[in-house]
Amino acid sequence: MNCELLATCSALGYLEGDTYHKESDCLESVKDLIRYLRHEDDTRDVRQQLGAGQIVQNDLLPIITQHRQDKALFDACIRLMVNLTQPAMLCFGKVPDDPVFRFHFLQVTSHLQAYKEAFASETVFGILSETLYDLLQLDWEQRQEEDNLLIERILLLVRNVLHIPANPNEEKKVDDDASVHDRVLWALHMSGFDDLVKFLASAQSEQQWSMHVLEIISLMFRDQTPEALVSAGHARSAEEKQRDSQELESLRQKEHAEKRSRTLQRGTRHSRFGGSYVIQGLKAIGDKDVIYHRNLQNFKNYTHDMGKAVRCVPKRNRKAQECKDKRRSALNVRLFLREFCVDFLDNCYNRLMYLVKENLIREQSQQHDETYYLWTLSFFMAFNRGNGFRADLVSETMTIRAFHFIERNITNYYEMLLTDRKEATSWSRRMHLALKAYQELLLTVNEMDRSQDETIRQSSSVIKSNVFYLMEYREIFLTLLRKYDETRQPHSYLKDLVESTHLFLRMLERFCKGRKNLMVQRKNVKRKKSQGKKQQSAAETSPEALEETWKTVEEELKAAGFQLSESLTESIVPFDATSETPLEEQRTEAMVRVQDALLARLGPEALGLLRAARSVWPEGDVFGSADVEPEEELELLKQILHANLPRPSPPDTGVEEDEDGAELEEEELESVQVSETEFNFLDFIKRFANPSIVRPYLLLLKSYSKNTPHTNHCIARMLHRLAVDLKMDALLFQLSVFHLFNKILSDPAAAAYKELVTFAKYVLNRFFSLTAQNNKAYVELLFWKNVGAVREMTEGYSKDGCKPTWTEEEEEELRKLYEEHRDSEVPDIVETLLPLLSNSNRNRRQVVTQLVRMGLVDNAKELKKPKYVLYCLCGDFKVIKSDNIFTDVLGNILKKLTAKRSRARVVDKLLSMGLVSERRELYKKRSRSAQGKSSGKGMTEEEFLAELTQGFPDDSVDRDDEDEREDESEESEEEDDEEEERERSQNGGRRSQSMNSPVERRADVGTMVYALHQAGMSGPLLWLQNCLNKTAIDRENDGLSQPVPLFPVTEASEDAMENKSFLRLLRKLGMRAPADEQECFWRIPAKISASQLRSTAAALSPREDEPGEEQNGSMSPAREPQQVEDEEDSTEQRAQALRALLLARTRKRHTSEDTENHLSFSCIHFRSQEKTSTKRSRSRVLDDDEEENGIVLLLLF
Repeated sequence: MNCELLATCSALGYLEGDTYHKESDCLESVKDLIRYLRHEDDTRDVRQQLGAGQIVQNDLLPIITQHRQDKALFDACIRLMVNLTQPAMLCFGKVPDDPVFRFHFLQVTSHLQAYKEAFASETVFGILSETLYDLLQLDWEQRQEEDNLLIERILLLVRNVLHIPANPNEEKKVDDDASVHDRVLWALHMSGFDDLVKFLASAQSEQQWSMHVLEIISLMFRDQTPEALVSAGHARSAEEKQRDSQELESLRQKEHAEKRSRTLQRGTRHSRFGGSYVIQGLKAIGDKDVIYHRNLQNFKNYTHDMGKAVRCVPKRNRKAQECKDKRRSALNVRLFLREFCVDFLDNCYNRLMYLVKENLIREQSQQHDETYYLWTLSFFMAFNRGNGFRADLVSETMTIRAFHFIERNITNYYEMLLTDRKEATSWSRRMHLALKAYQELLLTVNEMDRSQDETIRQSSSVIKSNVFYLMEYREIFLTLLRKYDETRQPHSYLKDLVESTHLFLRMLERFCKGRKNLMVQRKNVKRKKSQGKKQQSAAETSPEALEETWKTVEEELKAAGFQLSESLTESIVPFDATSETPLEEQRTEAMVRVQDALLARLGPEALGLLRAARSVWPEGDVFGSADVEPEEELELLKQILHANLPRPSPPDTGVEEDEDGAELEEEELESVQVSETEFNFLDFIKRFANPSIVRPYLLLLKSYSKNTPHTNHCIARMLHRLAVDLKMDALLFQLSVFHLFNKILSDPAAAAYKELVTFAKYVLNRFFSLTAQNNKAYVELLFWKNVGAVREMTEGYSKDGCKPTWTEEEEEELRKLYEEHRDSEVPDIVETLLPLLSNSNRNRRQVVTQLVRMGLVDNAKELKKPKYVLYCLCGDFKVIKSDNIFTDVLGNILKKLTAKRSRARVVDKLLSMGLVSERRELYKKRSRSAQGKSSGKGMTEEEFLAELTQGFPDDSVDRDDEDEREDESEESEEEDDEEEERERSQNGGRRSQSMNSPVERRADVGTMVYALHQAGMSGPLLWLQNCLNKTAIDRENDGLSQPVPLFPVTEASEDAMENKSFLRLLRKLGMRAPADEQECFWRIPAKISASQLRSTAAALSPREDEPGEEQNGSMSPAREPQQVEDEEDSTEQRAQALRALLLARTRKRHTSEDTENHLSFSCIHFRSQEKTSTKRSRSRVLDDDEEENGIVLLLLF
């Protein structure tokens, strides 16, 4: 011992006989010991030295028993003993893995066990009881803070002593013998401390000690079982005697059968010569038969594994260890504990459990304190069931709140079992404790059904209806069986789980039989990707934020003089040479990295990345020219900052597991839809017909000889439900199951397992009857089967899986085509070969498989589809915002694709690549201002050609309308969501409104109006005309424009609103369709002016002339002559420009016609609207592709 510790311990006093003489500075010495304990090291050296010196046995306990009148010294000694007796697990945090720390851990535990034996004294507990009694006599007004602290320390000291584990090497006691723990309990009882515990549990003024009281009670009964306490002091019942006799009879039969088998194996005369034999039909390592060198008596037990060394099972694959077994205490201890349970249930249980539950819910307790609550619930409710059941004694825990609390804890424990692998054993034990509590709740509800009191039976029915109604309680056993893992959860847990499932199903079946229609809750979970990141990025890239960011970056770069430090230049690497990502994709990623650095206001890093990328990719001046000036670099960085660069979609590949096995998952939002459905018990049982659920039952059945008869009955009943009730006996046609059945049938004591023997014979008979019909049944024994495989095995195999064969001619054709196109530089050779094959029914997978089978390619990965790669080729590095440039991006892509693909497939691919964030970005767009149209700005080439050739954009509108109808038909074929259809119709309405400005009577409108008149819809057209005129008058009078609904007042109008031709006319006129579920009627948009409404209404008037006469276009009277002349001049100029453009493109087409046949990518050209440098000329030459097309986006397939 340390000299300072030794001197301090000597200054306490000395024990002479039974009298302890304390020194004058005894109190200061106790305080010094407390101070030493506060500064001990990780090995707990001070604690070990004090334990080796037996300071508790020789000094502290005699001080508190003989010098109780010294209150300060008594308080200090209690405080020191609370510190010395705290569990070793709290001292070290966990059981150490290091051998050195494990030794210190065991040393501290051995000292604690010596302390516990010293506390097994009635004198010590008598002093503690008297002190606690005196303190509890004080009213709360008279108690000081020191009194409350002393009460808490006494309770903690008793709890620590009871928590000390038993020493298995020292205490080799048999049942009904008194252990150290029993002697401590007896001393506690003789001192009256147990009565004080019951008082603290029941007194309303002492509710602050509820958690301490619950811990003490749970530790008092930790070695006991409710059944043992119930039967204490009572003679055995007839049922118990019969059960014991049956067990003895089964053991006797097994022993006689084994003796008989040994007698038959043993010959009359012992052979002293082993001999050598050849086993015919059993091959050795070579081609010859096995030579057997032993006696023939043990030949049946011969295997190839005889003589081999047993391989050590890896630690991660070992089965979970069982908790220590319960032992039966001495009779006098069991009797006093039984009386304690009776008094506790009568006076304390409901109140104490209520207080503890409130503390747990409000998180006013320490971590893992709910385990004491779960243990107390299961123990005392089981005791109540066995000791003359009374529902009122446990009414506090017989509520739906208790079911919910336990179910939530089971779920939490399972999640922690998967995540916290280092503490998996502790979480597994807590999960087992929660399962026992849930099982006890079900047993108590089942006991309430048998009660003679009608009110109790009604209460039970209410509880069952709530439990069976909610999906969480109804499917908890399905989940637990499916997630069972024998390496983390012990065998006892599986036993309780199987018995609980059997009880639940029996209660549910009985509950369903008395009702015709049982409605239960059903939840559908829809997961959507979180939009939080997108919204955040949108907020960061607002114009105001970008301007502020650019000012900061610009000032920083100018202050540094565009100079970079050597360390920064050397640390920046624009690409990874070891990465499998192509250089083109890394170039795009480098552009995004520059933008990210600018958004983070890291100017030098962004400039360094730009210069490094320029040195890696100098071609095309994508990152600027080699002789670029600092001012141009600054302008270049500004354009990158404001550019809408396409960011790659997040990878779908899973993240590699780390040491803890944690996986990063994409954040999702869940929307739960709750509905009600009719419950069918047989359909619910069908969910148990799954190999992942059957395996735990068969794993428990392997220990049938050690199981109780009730456990074996639960297993057999579940297997009977699957094999007989559901007629899925083929689910058990598995080799390991048959091996287990053979073991049961050949067991000498098989007569004791009649239920299992009968069931095994039934399954085997069904299998052999099936083999007469299905000769592949023996092969099926090697595999576990799901419901689909069971159906195919019993009813016949489907022929859908037959693969189409290739003829010799088709193989030769495929070989020739592959050799012809193998050297071509097409990205996807399979897509090139598919349309050239004579058999058009071949798909991609069949072609790839056949190429691999024929040996033309080594692996199918060589023919994997190339990913969509985005190239940004900016000749002048002009980054343009293209919101109002494209008219039909998707249509242009579809036209340029070499392989024919559906519109929906291309949209989904663009979304998955991250090139677009929403579907609406791919909808057709038009410029909103009519002035931009007339001036020719912001128009696509199709619209430009349409205006020049026909004078009006009616044809383009007609084509757009046809595209819209085509989109609608494709949407109906692909069954898109209603929300997307509404967005399409709404966007279509806006497009029609922008292009079909109702200023003049158009030819297509006249045609449609004429057709509707011929169809007998003059009334609805007149009603629509009146609505437009009234709305125009109202807008002129009020000066306000609001959307006005078109409300049909007659049956003819209602029928017209369901007519496709009439709705097409409304869309053509610019009317808006219902936007969402809250809108039922079409509306006149607020953007249409009163004059436009009048012009539209005039266009609905019937004309006597034929509709085809207006195809060339007649001028409206409202148009001024000057406007007509201006339009004719602009049309003439545009015609001249068009002819120049067509002539230039014709010359280029002849030169590039041969190379275009092998191009497999689509080019989308659009004109630039912004200039990147003031030094550039603003003139455009139509013949120059680089000047005409500022940016070319290549979608490479």
